[in-house]
Amino acid sequence: MRAVVQRVSSAAVAVVDRETARGIATIGQGLLVFVGIEGADNREDVRYIASKVRGLRIFEDPADTSRHLNLSVIDISGAVLVVSQFTLLGDCRKGLRPSFDASERPERARTLYEEVVAELRMGQLEVHCGEFRANMRVSLVNEGPVTVLLDSRRRF
Repeated sequence: MRAVVQRVSSAAVAVVDRETARGIATIGQGLLVFVGIEGADNREDVRYIASKVRGLRIFEDPADTSRHLNLSVIDISGAVLVVSQFTLLGDCRKGLRPSFDASERPERARTLYEEVVAELRMGQLEVHCGEFRANMRVSLVNEGPVTVLLDSRRRF
């Protein structure tokens, strides 16, 4: 499982239909998390990614300005916006068109994505979501910028 985590001052997601885009989620200060599910992912990967997202110390501590990355999203009472993004598993090593062979089938990927969201919600967080398998328009203001890549296959 892969996740791209961005520290944001605001983020929003809208579902794009043929003629319109309807907003479905907006957050203020917090984290925008794009999640890609791999074929071999399981409950352990869900717990790993959710735990890392909750605990990442990537916010500034106003009490100690010498430590730029010292507080978690929980510490700042921030929100999390989670968006499914299978393209995080795109393999571009061969040719110019990404291969998505490592991505999980949509039915199982949806279940694991929803488990990530549920796991985050159990951890004292305000969590909002994009719409699984929808064409979405995501807007954000990345603070720092701070962007972190998490990969449950590369944890050791």
